[in-house]
Amino acid sequence: MRRAGVPILSLCLFLVFTFAALIDPAAAQQQEKRVALVVGDGAYAKSPLATAANDAGLIAQTLQAAGFDVIGARDLDADTLRKSFRDFMQKVQASPADTVAIVYLAGYGVQLAGENYFIPVDAAVNADTDIPIEGLRISDYMRELASVPLKASVVILDAARQQPFIEGGNPIAGGLALVDPQPNMLIAFNAAPGTIAPNEPGPYGAYAQSLAEMIRTGGLSLPEVFDRVRLRVSEDTKGGQVPWDSQKIQAQFTFFDRAPDAPPVQGAADQVAAIRDKPMRALSAHDAYTAALTRDTMQGYQDFLAAYPGDPMAKRVRAILAARREAITWRRTYLADTPDAYWSYLRRYPNGPHAWDARRRLSILTASLEPPPSFAMLDYDIPPPPPDEIVYVDRPVLYFGDPDFDFAPPPPPPVYFLPPPPPDFVVLPPPYAPVGLFILPQPVFVPVPVFVRPPVYVAAPPNNIIYNNIHNTTIINTVINRPPAVVAAGNPAAAAAAAASGRPVGATIPVPTVVHQQALSIQKNPTQKLPPSQQAFVSNPTVKPGAMVVMPVKANAQPERHERQELPKGNALPVPGAKGNPPAPPGTPGATPFGGVNPSAKLPPAAPSAKGNVNPNAKLTPANPATPATPPKPNVREEKVTPAIPGRPPVAQAPSHVPEEHEKRRPAPATLPPRPKPEAKPVKPPLAPKAASPPRPAPPPSRPAPPPSRPAPPPPRPAPPRPVARPAPPAARPAPPRPSAPAKKCPPNQPRC
Repeated sequence: MRRAGVPILSLCLFLVFTFAALIDPAAAQQQEKRVALVVGDGAYAKSPLATAANDAGLIAQTLQAAGFDVIGARDLDADTLRKSFRDFMQKVQASPADTVAIVYLAGYGVQLAGENYFIPVDAAVNADTDIPIEGLRISDYMRELASVPLKASVVILDAARQQPFIEGGNPIAGGLALVDPQPNMLIAFNAAPGTIAPNEPGPYGAYAQSLAEMIRTGGLSLPEVFDRVRLRVSEDTKGGQVPWDSQKIQAQFTFFDRAPDAPPVQGAADQVAAIRDKPMRALSAHDAYTAALTRDTMQGYQDFLAAYPGDPMAKRVRAILAARREAITWRRTYLADTPDAYWSYLRRYPNGPHAWDARRRLSILTASLEPPPSFAMLDYDIPPPPPDEIVYVDRPVLYFGDPDFDFAPPPPPPVYFLPPPPPDFVVLPPPYAPVGLFILPQPVFVPVPVFVRPPVYVAAPPNNIIYNNIHNTTIINTVINRPPAVVAAGNPAAAAAAAASGRPVGATIPVPTVVHQQALSIQKNPTQKLPPSQQAFVSNPTVKPGAMVVMPVKANAQPERHERQELPKGNALPVPGAKGNPPAPPGTPGATPFGGVNPSAKLPPAAPSAKGNVNPNAKLTPANPATPATPPKPNVREEKVTPAIPGRPPVAQAPSHVPEEHEKRRPAPATLPPRPKPEAKPVKPPLAPKAASPPRPAPPPSRPAPPPSRPAPPPPRPAPPRPVARPAPPAARPAPPRPSAPAKKCPPNQPRC
């Protein structure tokens, strides 16, 4: 009887679970675990980013609402960032088959020789060979994620910006390099490969805010989310920024579900799919442009140009197509990695953005740096660029908002492609004051619509006040959106207390374990020397990232592209993580402790273009020779000088001072205005005794005396007599009246005596 009871019990349990699955299909589905690592690095010494930390805080909060167990931090150095990823991988490997993992990095990203690198805040990058040593190679972490059999993984790089680290010499390509995602992975850039996004004043960047909006929409698959992000960012930036993504995800995934009684979404998936599949000629020019941007393929852009070659958007589409063609050409060149392949690229793009990457690889392969008369051309499977595309890629930096291109503004996307944003998500207030070192800024949480909620099969993250109250306006208004206490300035232990506590403060994001340990170390030993980014926070915890300077987006001057420097032989790119690159000799003029140019050099500002963006390829013009400059400093190539205000002299600044306005860097010290020597002023022809002293204390406003706190060093560059410095001040020339005494005897109304 006992043996007969076992099969009957098993049958009953089977029927119970089968009946439950029929009633609720989600009950039969495995619980989906969601984890995320979010990092925002903005406190760079050379050029701080105003929105990176805020953007990371906004994305982290949005992912928490969608059921992600999020760890995150701001302004991490290279070692802490690597160990944070190690902590994150331990979470990922707990139950990989049912886990969706997201990595979001906001900061500076650069590409070199076909690889993308994320630059930490403490990176000492002054030359191209520093990038593999100081940066984090993204492909290493993509491969590590791909080695785990996850349900899906997403890598988001909000990092395609104009890099401020390498100036002069052999340039590097701008933006990020085109890459192929690993299986079950989606990779997304805030700007298309080979292009950059402008540095925005804040409080949030267009890409992060658009991504948060689309995640909260509900009912969208991963491809649909990023397709809409591309349209929204293009709309918000007037076409200046076009995001990119590529994916190989097979599993179905949505951040939020929409209830059956939810208001209809304008632009249903089947309607958009029907329009997407229509030929371009069957659509209006307006719809065809939006369809091409939604498809984001070379074929789609080519179809638009074939259907509407004379449309105002044709010029803009040609630039997008030019960037994509060059990125694909370089990707296939890099994968082939042969002298013939690099010569083939140089034959197509002799002055292209990756021309010096090709020469770097040719130097390592001990091959000629220029294509020989005959060689086996690589079959790229895409036609070479037409002449009208070269103007867009024959430059080291491509920015679609460049006023030099004179693009017509794009039309707003139709509502069936992209509905307008929710009214409460158009203008977001800035986040609250930070609660401590490493803690991501806490945005003001906007309640999620009641008809949008995470899927029922999502495993609830532990101790997540956001996820548990996405609709509860009482908790949101009284608990989540309560302003945190302000950290006292100048107290390292108090600044590290929040991260050292081991638990979130209010609705902030938990930090990785290694960050928690670092904060404990600071709390136990507050007198230890802190890195510059941490010391800046301790000295002024309430400073807002939006008050940081927005560096101008600029392209390297064209003459610098051909000022070749001898490429090193052998392995010119060190193995990532190996400190093998020696610094410049101490006696080298202009050398810094890490070699290269002075990292704190600062130059006069550039004129902003529309909507606060700066012309990325503006012509570099020398400063007005009549405007004086501060005396030169020894062993420094460029000086920090606040531009002169009419009627006021320029003010010299310390190298560690945070700039206060948009600035533009000059390519070489030769473009600096001549520097007059203060000691040369008294060397003048003898004047009458009574006229000698008055001109000195009252010179014209354009010739101010140098600050007394910065005396002139031994003259490294003697100041010869210049035409503008030879004449005496206006008050000194008519001072001696004796030579003109005979002419004053004539009557005042008679020209002749």
